[in-house]
Amino acid sequence: MPIDLESDPDRASGLCRAAYRRLFETVARLTDDQIGRPCRLPGWSVGHVLSHLARNADGHSRRLEGALKGRDVPKYAGGSEQRAKEISDGAARPAAELIADLAASQRRLEDLFTEMSAAGWPNPHLVGDTSYGPRGCPSHRLREIEMHHVDLGLGYTPTSWPDEYVEWELEVLLSTVPDRLADPRHRRELVAWLAGRAPVPSELALDPWG
Repeated sequence: MPIDLESDPDRASGLCRAAYRRLFETVARLTDDQIGRPCRLPGWSVGHVLSHLARNADGHSRRLEGALKGRDVPKYAGGSEQRAKEISDGAARPAAELIADLAASQRRLEDLFTEMSAAGWPNPHLVGDTSYGPRGCPSHRLREIEMHHVDLGLGYTPTSWPDEYVEWELEVLLSTVPDRLADPRHRRELVAWLAGRAPVPSELALDPWG
């Protein structure tokens, strides 16, 4: 049976904590020079990724704090503009400041995972500005850490992803394929390949995910 980490927040939060420990091992000794280098994401530096990961943790914390009080709180009150500004504003800080910021934000979030678990992950109907309730926060934070750890371009690759994460994420990403086919005519070729009736479609292209 496929893993559904969104429905199992305690399991997801455990994976998230372990993923962050691996991330911190990668970034703990970064220098100011490394922070300014390009990462694997177009237009972003290593500093942009760390700034984003810190603010993403804050966004999840806001949602969980709200859920504990029965309030529907968005991750970013100012929407995508706030998100982009916070990432940009924080990206050029010294390495030590960025790393400390990320550590503090993650620590606060993990404390809230503990509080939510003790409270039974209440108010699952509160979705804020997302498509998932508070129970989904640990799995979505896990995704951010695992994907962006690779994006840093500092030696962590998809081969390092834990099996449980891959099993969950594969099911999620496969479900997005029909809507992301750049050319709807490729649907037939894709079905034929998946059914073992044709080779891998050579011109198959997907629109960006996320």
